[in-house]
Amino acid sequence: MRTELREFWRLAVPLASAQLAQSATGFLDTVMMGWMGKSTLAAGSLATGTFMTMIVIGIGLLMGVAPLIAAAQGQKDRFSPGEATPTAVSDWSQQGCWLSLMVALPGIPLLLLLPTLMEQLGQQPQLVADSKVYLDIMTIGLWPALFFAMFKSVLSAAANPRSVLWIGLGGLAVNGVGNYLLGFGKFGCPALGIAGIAIATVAAHWCMALAAIGYVLLYRKADRLLAWPMVPRPPLLRELLRLGWPLSITLGLEVGLFTIVTYLMGTLGAEALAAHQVVFQTIVVIFMVPLGMALATTVRVGRYFGQQDFQGARRAAHLAILASAGFMATMSLALLLWPTLFIGLYLNVSDPDNQRTIELATQLLRIAAIAQIADGIQTTVAGAIRGLQDTRAPMVLGFVAFWVVGLQLGWLCGFTFHWGAHGLWIGQSLGVLTAATLYYARFRYLTRQLALHRT
Repeated sequence: MRTELREFWRLAVPLASAQLAQSATGFLDTVMMGWMGKSTLAAGSLATGTFMTMIVIGIGLLMGVAPLIAAAQGQKDRFSPGEATPTAVSDWSQQGCWLSLMVALPGIPLLLLLPTLMEQLGQQPQLVADSKVYLDIMTIGLWPALFFAMFKSVLSAAANPRSVLWIGLGGLAVNGVGNYLLGFGKFGCPALGIAGIAIATVAAHWCMALAAIGYVLLYRKADRLLAWPMVPRPPLLRELLRLGWPLSITLGLEVGLFTIVTYLMGTLGAEALAAHQVVFQTIVVIFMVPLGMALATTVRVGRYFGQQDFQGARRAAHLAILASAGFMATMSLALLLWPTLFIGLYLNVSDPDNQRTIELATQLLRIAAIAQIADGIQTTVAGAIRGLQDTRAPMVLGFVAFWVVGLQLGWLCGFTFHWGAHGLWIGQSLGVLTAATLYYARFRYLTRQLALHRT
């Protein structure tokens, strides 16, 4: 248990920190949009939510890289003790690079068309116009964002996970400085508003992608991370897609629930949408820690899967679940005790014009706080299931949890019972709780069946 805990934290701490650093770019965007006014914050909510939906769906297609490398390591397919062979690592990472490009190319025109969908879903024309400015610029950052997300798996599973943290911190610095200079027109730069924030975010994504490439090229064992020539290999691409497409749909169902809720918030007015964005961005930042734990869990469980040690896989998953639940319980308490502290990061709490938005955000933050433990558990268990290379069953379970339970109950509470924004958050929170329950049941069933099959 001590060894497992040590290995888990060795991966989880830098990965969770890296996730926090990367998500902090969205946090900084939201904070600075809030400084520009609640109408800009509302438009940014639509734009960033839409872009993140595209990113998460694309990342799902690329998430097959980590469990495949981890399983190869578990099978002792290694060049030397503790390392995967050049083929096991470099081939998967090479094909992941190609796949990131294949995902980004069709995603760009789709991103350009999404503002039209916003109008058809009843969003206010001015909010849509401001969102379009942001999304048009962010198309340039789609590929580097996907590429870096994929290469995090490679660097974490095959090299030094701390490298991901330092690259993420560098991207955060680029984004923060760029937002300040271009968003508000400081030090002689033009004041571009929401367009300046988008430009800074694109620059951060490109810097992180280029830094990842630079690290691989300068790494003393670079030939083991990325082999040349860079040519597509259809059999390996098919294997990545076999694991990736159900993951993409599963993640799309989860983030899609939050995106649809954001759109529904828009129909309730700018104040509801701004309050929702404050709460949503806050829990997104918090969620990055259990998400980093989930990435570490995938690697640990994947190695046990390669060794056919299913008792070890269950032990690794349970340790991760306890760590994730403990962290989220602490954050839940903080959100309940000091809601104004978090809301004050985005909005001027002493401005009378913001009082209705602040009051609503405080109420929504209480609902979100109660759901935090379930959210941490569901993402960590999902990481464990990915380590077992089971992706199709969670896709079905995710549909039931997020769309049958979460969205339907959100609509029922929000519009049928007329609870408005509160009802939408109650519904999506119940969807998260359902996902945690179903995913954990699936993980226990899988490990039990795999152990029986082995015997």
